[in-house]
Amino acid sequence: MDADEWRRYVTTYHDARPGITERLFALAEASPYTWLAEPLRGGPGPVLDLACGSAPTRDLLPDTAWLGVDSSRGELGEAARRGRGPLVRARADALPVRAGSVGAVCAAMCLPVVTPLPRVLGEIRRVLRPGGRLAALVPASSGLTVAGAAGWARVMGALRAVRQPWPNPDARDGLAGLLRAAGFLVRSDERQVFTLAVETPRAAGLLADALYLPGLTARRAASAKRSLARWARPGRLLPLPLRRIVAESPAPHPGRAGS
Repeated sequence: MDADEWRRYVTTYHDARPGITERLFALAEASPYTWLAEPLRGGPGPVLDLACGSAPTRDLLPDTAWLGVDSSRGELGEAARRGRGPLVRARADALPVRAGSVGAVCAAMCLPVVTPLPRVLGEIRRVLRPGGRLAALVPASSGLTVAGAAGWARVMGALRAVRQPWPNPDARDGLAGLLRAAGFLVRSDERQVFTLAVETPRAAGLLADALYLPGLTARRAASAKRSLARWARPGRLLPLPLRRIVAESPAPHPGRAGS
């Protein structure tokens, strides 16, 4: 699947499942969005929420100027229904924002899937003011116990999938290195393991719906949901390792001021 095909798939996926990531994270005992928003509180705005989805971070930054950007009409419609805005429909690699006009960029779970990633990172640097902050939340590919790995193997086995075919798999545990290579100053790189409660058939179905699997047929998805519904039970917990990277756009070198 090339970049254009992947982009169409992701947009169609989110149009059909608005708010899917927010609903998945609602199964967690603590909010990953709250963790992501911590470095953005009290800082200079505005905050640009990249690939904002249903815009859950808007509620966490009520006193900060904020703009949500997403390519999915369905996600933007869900964000608007929840009273979150302002919102703009645009691609992550072509942001309709002036250079140096935002104080921070929030990127929740999007950098492994937006394409082309080098151009997206270039756009983030372009719109940030010097010293502006990027806070990114991504899935971590490490941090699972043996039991946790077995749980995810059970989920992927039900879906008959080995892995999600993300176009930017290095933008997980390797995101800090990618950001440094793109010219950012990485200030922190932390991992935290959240826990999803898969206790009901509804939660199990939500888990199956929340994965990017372009080749998944409706018949196979229905079969996986039935299998996972039987697996779900009170006390069934599934670990979700996430990584939060905070980086800054470098300030101009004093010797280049005015050049």
